[in-house]
Amino acid sequence: MRFRLFIFSILLSSLAVAQYRWDYGFQLGASNYLGDIGGKDKSRRDFVSDMKLAETRWAGAGFVRYKFNPKLSLRAQFAYQRIQGADSLSTNPARHARNLSFRNDIFELSATPQLTIYENQDLGSSYRFKLSFNFYVFAGIGIMHHNPKTYYEGDWVALQPLHTENVNYSLWQGVVPLGTGFYFTIRKKHRIGFEYNWRITFTDYLDDVSRKYVNPATLSPEGAALANRSNLQTAGGDQAFLNNFGYNATQANPANKRGDSKHNDTYMTMSLNYSYVIRGHGSFYRSRYGSFFFKKSRKKSRKVRAKF
Repeated sequence: MRFRLFIFSILLSSLAVAQYRWDYGFQLGASNYLGDIGGKDKSRRDFVSDMKLAETRWAGAGFVRYKFNPKLSLRAQFAYQRIQGADSLSTNPARHARNLSFRNDIFELSATPQLTIYENQDLGSSYRFKLSFNFYVFAGIGIMHHNPKTYYEGDWVALQPLHTENVNYSLWQGVVPLGTGFYFTIRKKHRIGFEYNWRITFTDYLDDVSRKYVNPATLSPEGAALANRSNLQTAGGDQAFLNNFGYNATQANPANKRGDSKHNDTYMTMSLNYSYVIRGHGSFYRSRYGSFFFKKSRKKSRKVRAKF
């Protein structure tokens, strides 16, 4: 019983300290992805070593954040980002000859706890507390909806319904956002910052490429055409090299490698952030920021006439 009362008192005191610590805002930035399409001259490499900067696209988000205490906050965010890739931009001969390409518009809803690891409440030591600085790390959970497409005969064609590898993957996937960022708080109301957010996913089909080529006879005509887009031009005119792609029934192992199924696709964003702090009315907020948000009203002195 005493232990329960002790825990309850801690929670109650935490809530009393953390009243009205809200801010809301938006992010604008750039996005990129790491997967099976594109890349540089070598075979697959981890993290940003294989990222193609030419395929960088845009990203945006809206969020609301609640600060439980000076160290811990929780952010709820709805984000949009576009990722894309093209083998035609790769300097790897095998990837270039494979000649696959895609783009994917991703919509994401996430919840991310943020841990402040450095804070300076009076940047510049002005003793006026008009500019503060926070540096934080975060990791959370989320859900995303994606839909990989490729450009074919003058239009963007959705690839998932075509089952180019005879796999019926879901367009809804879990995601783990993690990263780091910082922000400046100006006059206790405006927060401006920068953030890097890397998403770990549980799918290898953000680019519709993962396993091996399948027998084109099992696909629709459009699916067969988009499953194997290699040609003599992208293979440098080498017919023997071109035989490494597609499904070749004359070979002992007819299904050639199309992607790398050992690693899931990931994507990332780098963004500039702005948020507005909602001023609170709790005792903690008044004691900390009262001099700025709550101006003391001056009582008008009444003129009193002396009676003689």
